[in-house]
Amino acid sequence: MARTPSIAAIRARAAKRKGGEAALKKLLPAKSKAGALAKLKDDRVLATMAKRVFSAGFVWSVIANKWPGFEAAFLGFAPKRLLFQPDEFWEQLTRDERIVRNAQKIVSVRANAKFVAEIAEEHGSFGKFLAAWPTSDYVGLLELLAKRGDRLGGHTGMYLLRFLGYDAFITSEDMVAALRENGLDIASSPTSKRDLRKIQDLFNRWSDETGLSLVQLSRVCAMSTGENYDAATLRRAPSMMG
Repeated sequence: MARTPSIAAIRARAAKRKGGEAALKKLLPAKSKAGALAKLKDDRVLATMAKRVFSAGFVWSVIANKWPGFEAAFLGFAPKRLLFQPDEFWEQLTRDERIVRNAQKIVSVRANAKFVAEIAEEHGSFGKFLAAWPTSDYVGLLELLAKRGDRLGGHTGMYLLRFLGYDAFITSEDMVAALRENGLDIASSPTSKRDLRKIQDLFNRWSDETGLSLVQLSRVCAMSTGENYDAATLRRAPSMMG
């Protein structure tokens, strides 16, 4: 019979590995605020989408170092302005040395500009849309990103929401290992709706029990197992965090 995972046991192990409860608390981010999400500008949402898409499968630091060039090449990521650009504009970007010249990812910016503009038309802005979406159905939001956005599925969508400030868990290797080690019946790479819903339901229950947010619960799980990175490394490399 499968065990019911205990957040108390997972948190105790994470605290022991990080030097105590006080040290663990310092590694947990502040809770996301709906007010801050609602104030997000659509151009910053699209820029973050583009950064996450271009970073997927690539060295993040390379994209970060070239980012001023991306901002200039993509006209500050203003969705409506980009949607007015002719096909020739997008074709020229495939030869623009200021950016990473991946044609499929370049085209995704055009598609996601349309996505952002449509959501903004429906809800006032993309940020207001995010602020209104309940974190108890975070998995439903991931499904929407994968369906209506371009190249925004899987971890790309998770990191997008995390970087935008939405309360998001990330199915990192260590986070998933912690859940599996403590009895949750999910795959080692949980990509199915069934497995993601299992994680969502568990985290919703834990959040009610502890008052911790999804991102805080995700981090606690990730820090309870696997490589025991020090605080400085974790702050430099968010991809290592749950």
